Amino acid sequence: MKRIAKSSIAVRRLAQVVPVMVLATLVVFGLMHIVPGDPAVVLAGDQATGERIEEIRQLYGFDQPFLIQYWNWLSDAMRGDLSQSLLSSESVSVLIAQNFPNTLLVVVYAMVISLVIGVPLGIAAAIRAGSAADAAVGALSSVGVAMPNFWLGMILVSFFALSLGWFPATGAGSITEDFPEAIWRGTLPAVALAAGGIAEISRQVRSALLEVLSSQFVRTLRAKGLSSRTILWKHGLKNISVTLLTVTGLLFNRLLGGTVVVEAIFAYPGMGNLIVRAAINKDFPVVQGVVLSMVVVVVLTNLIIDILCGLIDPRVSQK
Repeated sequence: MKRIAKSSIAVRRLAQVVPVMVLATLVVFGLMHIVPGDPAVVLAGDQATGERIEEIRQLYGFDQPFLIQYWNWLSDAMRGDLSQSLLSSESVSVLIAQNFPNTLLVVVYAMVISLVIGVPLGIAAAIRAGSAADAAVGALSSVGVAMPNFWLGMILVSFFALSLGWFPATGAGSITEDFPEAIWRGTLPAVALAAGGIAEISRQVRSALLEVLSSQFVRTLRAKGLSSRTILWKHGLKNISVTLLTVTGLLFNRLLGGTVVVEAIFAYPGMGNLIVRAAINKDFPVVQGVVLSMVVVVVLTNLIIDILCGLIDPRVSQK
């Protein structure tokens, strides 16, 4: 019965993803049609005649009604064909495949940093609530949340790359050919992204753990003679696992969006840098493909987190 219930949770969550994905693709495609600029003019050049521009519109289907264009694009996208770049004529799918691993490396790297530092800080603040350590963690969290990624990125480049020369200021290493170099080159972008993540993780862990430690069942455990260490590791952290997992999923999505700014600062060849260059050059197919890819990743991440939370705590799936 439990196995059937778990399967039904996954099936129900998967069924909910379909309309979300359709709506997301419609919004992505629609927003690109609202943005000023004519892709036919980009292809033909500023000096092209009206006749030439109209030819290109007909050739690429830009003259067709919006819904027909959307359906053609969605049909191709479902087959893995995200069209071609207007500027380089390269396949958008190939461009995404080349750049996405770099972005994923930085995002996962930043998440690891956030969890490794943020969780212990949150635990320390919770078990010493009201102390100087708690106040220090709270102050650091406030600074981390308020600190802009682009500002921290520029400080890191100036100090650790240009002044000390410990890390490269720009570029990325090959994940498949030289993984240690890829980690080395991705360190500064990951740290710039992780500052806010550390603050968010520590605050959420502190808040959730304080609520658990002040609950009635923990007071009962203390009355039975269990040590504070046993209560913390066997009961406290177990009861905040769903909260921590949810915050981790939300953090992943936020870090993925933050790469747009951070990669531009570090000239890091990832999805963020790709979409910035495409937007500047009005390369609409690339922008649409990158945004769609990020939307898919975010939706799938939310789906996985939702399913995991339901498996850890069945009460979550009933809400």
